[in-house]
Amino acid sequence: MTTATARVGDTLIATTDDPIVVEGNVYFPEHDIVDGVLFANKAKSLCFWKGVASYYDVAAGGVTLPSAAFTYHHPSPLARRIKGRIAFWNGVDVSTTGTHT
Repeated sequence: MTTATARVGDTLIATTDDPIVVEGNVYFPEHDIVDGVLFANKAKSLCFWKGVASYYDVAAGGVTLPSAAFTYHHPSPLARRIKGRIAFWNGVDVSTTGTHT
């Protein structure tokens, strides 16, 4: 079993026993993210095989990290397993233990 956590400093913002790792990014189910830490912004990017990414600012531990979380609301068929999941980067510390898929 794999467990993944996401932290901003010492503040835990997500933990899951059901992570999916794609291209080195750990995707957390939306329901495993602490309420009130994600704030949608207008940033978007395009991945040639996953689709259009939407971004969130992450506010936790007394700081706000712009565009530090992203999701694919309508991923391409090749990336369908990350639908309903959010990944972190840009100042969020993500770690995993165990074997991931």
